[in-house]
Amino acid sequence: MTQPGETTHFGFKDVALDDKQTLVNDVFHSVASRYDLMNDLMSGGLHRAWKNVMITALNPPRSDAPFALLDVAGGTGDISFRAAKAAGTGFTATVCDINSDMLSVGRERALARHLDHQVSFIEGNAEALPFPDKSYDAYTIAFGIRNVPRIDAALKEAYRVLKPGSRFLCLEFSHVDVPGLDKIYDLFSFNVIPQIGRVVTGDAESYQYLVESIRKFPKPAVFAEMIRDAGFARVSYQSLSGGIVALHSGWRL
Repeated sequence: MTQPGETTHFGFKDVALDDKQTLVNDVFHSVASRYDLMNDLMSGGLHRAWKNVMITALNPPRSDAPFALLDVAGGTGDISFRAAKAAGTGFTATVCDINSDMLSVGRERALARHLDHQVSFIEGNAEALPFPDKSYDAYTIAFGIRNVPRIDAALKEAYRVLKPGSRFLCLEFSHVDVPGLDKIYDLFSFNVIPQIGRVVTGDAESYQYLVESIRKFPKPAVFAEMIRDAGFARVSYQSLSGGIVALHSGWRL
C-alpha cells in the first residue's frame, strides 16, 4: 500500500509513486506506432541480437509439448513472435501489457504473421497480474521492468504465476562498464536519441525520459538481489555489449 507522500523517479524527476504509471502510459501511448523502428534507430539494430540471446536462454521446446510463456510489458509482441518462431507447435504466449496502444500494435502484427492462434494479448498491470498462481512455464520481460513503479511487486507477481521449475528472464538496459564507451554512450543517449525521437515520432520528451530511466535503474548486482528477494533461486546475469544491457535469470524451484 502506498504511503502518503511516497515518491519515486520518473527519469530524473521525483514524482508521486501513484502518478508514475500514468506518466509512463502517456510515454508509450505517444510512441507505440513507431516503437520498434525507434529501437532499431536507437540501438543500431543491436536490440535484435540482444533479444535473440534472450530467446536462446529461454530455449522453448521444439515439439508439440505444451509450453506457456507469459511476456510482460511486451505489447508489440516482438519477444513472443521470436519465441514462437523458435518453438514447436505446443508453444503459446500471452502478452500482458498495461498500454492499450502497444497491445493494438501487437495484435495487428500477430495477424500479419499468422501467429494469432499462438500469441494472445491481454491488458494488465505487472504489479497485479490477472492470471492464476503457477500457470506459466516461463516469464519474460524485455526493456519494461524499469518502467514499473513498484519493481519488487512485479517480481513477486512473476514468481507467483510461474510453475515450479520455471524460469524468469529479464532483458534490461544496464550500466556500461567499459572505460571510454561510457562517455560515448552518454553523449549518444542524451544528445542524439531525443532528437531521433523528435524526427521519427515528433516526441523528444518521451525519449528523454527513456534515456533518463536507464540511468536510474539499479546496477546488475543490486537488481539480482531484488530477484532473489522475490523468491527466485539460481539467480544470475549476463552483461552484453559492454554493459549496455544485461540479461537477468532466475528460477522458481
